[in-house]
Amino acid sequence: MTLIDDTASISVSRHCRRGAVTASLDNLNFLEPLHANHSVCVESFVSGAHHKSMEVFVKVIGENLTTGERYLAATCFTTFVAVSSDAEEFTVPRVVPETEEEKMVCAGYKKRRAHRLHERDDYKEFAAELSLELPWADEK
Repeated sequence: MTLIDDTASISVSRHCRRGAVTASLDNLNFLEPLHANHSVCVESFVSGAHHKSMEVFVKVIGENLTTGERYLAATCFTTFVAVSSDAEEFTVPRVVPETEEEKMVCAGYKKRRAHRLHERDDYKEFAAELSLELPWADEK
């Protein structure tokens, strides 16, 4: 997961040319196992942008180094938020997909964003109900 976050953050930095923080890691799907003797390639691109937030699509490709067979091991969407060290107002650049794959992934951005916003509201309600008590503390 570190490789996913690190690779996604590079795509974000190249896209907006400013600092950004990971806001969420969404829909991490493990599709095929990565074996110890296989190579791993992680590719990512910004698949949507809105004001200061950016969605990044990440794919993890495995390769059997003996046979040369490549396979899709995992996919993931992450969300980053651009930050500024001063009070400067800014908006991250819009995304211009180039390849057919980018166009296909970017086409679903608005729907995924709406779904994430709805889930975020539901999750805030859920999180408000979670205990912050120390689990080993004596109850009185």
